[in-house]
Amino acid sequence: MTPAARLAAAIEVLSELSTGHQPADAAVSAYLRSRRYIGAKDRAAITSAIYAAVRRRARLDWWLSRAAFDRRDARAQILASLVLADGLDPAAVNALFSEAPYAPPPLDAEERRLVDALSGQPLAHPEMPPAVAGECPGWAHAELAALFGSGTDAELTALLGEASLDLRVNTLRYDREQAGAMLAERGIACEPTPLSPIGLRVSGRQPLSRDPLYRGGAIEIQDEGSQIVALLADAKPGQQVADFCAGAGGKSLAMAAAMGGKGRVVACDVQQRRLARAKDRLRRAGVDNVEPRLLSSERDRWVSRQKGKFDRVLIDAPCSGTGVWRRNPDARWREIDLPDLLETQDRLLASASRLVKPGGRLIYATCSLLPSENERRVEAFLTGAAGFHPMDAAGVWAAAMGTDLPASAAEGPYLRLTPARHGTDGFFAAVLERAGDDHG
Repeated sequence: MTPAARLAAAIEVLSELSTGHQPADAAVSAYLRSRRYIGAKDRAAITSAIYAAVRRRARLDWWLSRAAFDRRDARAQILASLVLADGLDPAAVNALFSEAPYAPPPLDAEERRLVDALSGQPLAHPEMPPAVAGECPGWAHAELAALFGSGTDAELTALLGEASLDLRVNTLRYDREQAGAMLAERGIACEPTPLSPIGLRVSGRQPLSRDPLYRGGAIEIQDEGSQIVALLADAKPGQQVADFCAGAGGKSLAMAAAMGGKGRVVACDVQQRRLARAKDRLRRAGVDNVEPRLLSSERDRWVSRQKGKFDRVLIDAPCSGTGVWRRNPDARWREIDLPDLLETQDRLLASASRLVKPGGRLIYATCSLLPSENERRVEAFLTGAAGFHPMDAAGVWAAAMGTDLPASAAEGPYLRLTPARHGTDGFFAAVLERAGDDHG
């Protein structure tokens, strides 16, 4: 494909994103899957152009407004990105938009005026509001600024970067050193993750889905932060464990491996599609102590029947996803009903806590950085729930893993991981213990 044809493809996918409800990764995958004739280099270039525009959306729109350009469509954003971020001059831009086969149509008079107005300007401008400069929606910026203070810019900048490719080694099959050596033999360079004792960080992008270790369930793609949350549950062999919002089962698999395949993990979710994916992963990993359980809601009758039976209950709650904006850069611009999410989180805590046996632990986690979804939800739960108290997350980790968490990851009794401080996705976790004499 010519550079112009790649550009036309990027504009087409961005246009679909603006009118549809698919996440960017799904839209890009669907587009490329239906055009298998597109080569690997072209696919990479198209994908890069799409994600570059998505990651710059607020700043590009700010410049479009400043240039008094009314349209906010994919073509306008690509034009602005070419000039402001890639530094193309008007002649170079005009050459890409032409009557040539498969090229995007030539610029009209208003587009030429826009290109001239933006030419020579930087993408970042000192007059940009902080939320625009940080590509952060207004509903989240105030809360993040209050949380991080002088470190806000660094955190928002880190959220604009690309996420690392982390693997969790299935310790039922191999240890980390063995898996790393086997990957290295096939030219896949990786190094141990700094915090998770079962993680590997891969250098660059690799076609892991075709690797024998992946196909055989010996490795799973899982961010280091997600691994840490699963390990913080400190699930032990022989215990009864509930993963209350299991999704596709990543943390269920991690806990099952930590238990040495002994005991029972119930992977609960309200979506059959997610549990079907979990079943495939369980089969591939050779895990037979995980039981998928479809729930009608968080108050399914099964919860009442299982009251007080579990040593560990993990709630990886639905949330705004502010901590995973690196992986899902378009998610920051989706409409979020935050009050509804907070109510859902409260309901999950209230219902799932019933499963915890006396002396057992409830682990509440999100991939959000917002205190309103994290410590405030925990504090609200503790206000109304008798018999639970927070454990020191750093102490739990040290006792379970024999290593220390970075001091920056411990905020009071809670765990908070961020891309800027720890190189992981943003995660929050609280470990709450039920008193041993509570039979309520």
